[in-house]
Amino acid sequence: MTLSLKELSALHNLADKQSGQDVDWINIADARVLTELGLARRTRAGWEITLAGLALIKAQSGGGPTLVF
Repeated sequence: MTLSLKELSALHNLADKQSGQDVDWINIADARVLTELGLARRTRAGWEITLAGLALIKAQSGGGPTLVF
């Protein structure tokens, strides 16, 4: 499973948001794809990255095993 550049950017934005950084808006269509894949979730406070999303970012940066979906 490969994420588009826009979806990957949205995932990184969600990770930055979780760490307390200010982020740009996140495209709803991209966030929905991430949600369907289990990489993000929708809450009352907005979109949040999941542990699976964080693991994917870590794996892509060389910080962990490669995940296959």
